[in-house]
Amino acid sequence: MCAVATPPPAVDGLSEEQRDIQMMVREFVQKEVLPVSKALEGGDLATLKQLWGRMAELGLTALPFAEADGGAGLNSYCYFLALSEIAKVSAALATALSVHVSLVGMPLVQEANDEQKQRYMAGIISGQTIGAFALTEANAGSDAGAGLCKAEKNADGDYVLNGTKLFITNALLADVFLVTARTSADEKGSKGLTAFIIDKDTPGFTIHKGDEKMGLTGSDWGELAFDDCVIPAANQFGKEGQGFKLFMNSLNIGRIGIAAVSLGIASACLEAALKYSNEREQFGNKLHSFQAIAFKLANMATEIEAAKLLIASAARLKDAGQNHVKEASMAKLYASELANRAANEAVQIHGGYGYTKDFPVERYFRDARVMTLFEGTSEIQHIVIAKQLLNT
Repeated sequence: MCAVATPPPAVDGLSEEQRDIQMMVREFVQKEVLPVSKALEGGDLATLKQLWGRMAELGLTALPFAEADGGAGLNSYCYFLALSEIAKVSAALATALSVHVSLVGMPLVQEANDEQKQRYMAGIISGQTIGAFALTEANAGSDAGAGLCKAEKNADGDYVLNGTKLFITNALLADVFLVTARTSADEKGSKGLTAFIIDKDTPGFTIHKGDEKMGLTGSDWGELAFDDCVIPAANQFGKEGQGFKLFMNSLNIGRIGIAAVSLGIASACLEAALKYSNEREQFGNKLHSFQAIAFKLANMATEIEAAKLLIASAARLKDAGQNHVKEASMAKLYASELANRAANEAVQIHGGYGYTKDFPVERYFRDARVMTLFEGTSEIQHIVIAKQLLNT
């Protein structure tokens, strides 16, 4: 009796479940995000909130969380795949989701105590509560451990927080913020930082709209100001003095998310370049018939496939509970740099038209630029990778 043949893997390497997620998200962005993209990219907060509500309804905020926690119980790659699909149409919307899930939801699942999970997890996973991650300060960017926000205990054992944070994604959208502050004047650098969970309506906490950005104009960001803001001791997140370590662990996940967003931008650049090079004629021939253009397309496609593999590798290690610091940084470094290369080539292929707002590659070019900056610059990724290689 002949054995039943095992179906061959799909050409794209995706499982049926992953392909279903991909198609569901693709339909959502084409039918619901693309028609309002102009308003979204114009910074309309109402449009952003509307799209957020739809993502929550579709279960996108719940994708990588365990069913026991109220999530969809899918692996991380399904979530990163969704981010990439959203980013093909709106990197801004994908970034908002990445911050919420990767930098707020996942750390809460891993580090929050039972009482904190009871208060926050259901809302975060369902998307009814929106999260933001606040580490950066005016003097503390790449040197994130140099933050000067200060939290001092009062007579009741609560913390009084003073200081500011800036460049905070989801600032105007969020209900809950994960924030670091210095709780020890004796501990220099990162060792004196503690993390806190702060609700947006906490007295002494104000949120200001951020400066106008070059790209990701559909993603809100802002500045957080704390003026004698009293944080209950119950809102201390993790152990005192361990805030920096906790936030760095969160960034390992967030960097894979940014890699996925970058991959989405690069993929959109390739699709736009292929379409334009097939439509545009010069010297009596289609653009893609010229070797100079064909080679650009070939390089973009090859690098996109390489980025997919780096993201898949980092996601697999993360789901297996293995160290993925190096792989997350590699994925983020390569994919973010790729997004910039692809955007540059896409604009070049479009020629003068690529410099106008009539074609989407102009926005891809602007959106791609920040991918090498936030959640660790490319220079920081090189340092992280080298330290992991050298075990230092």
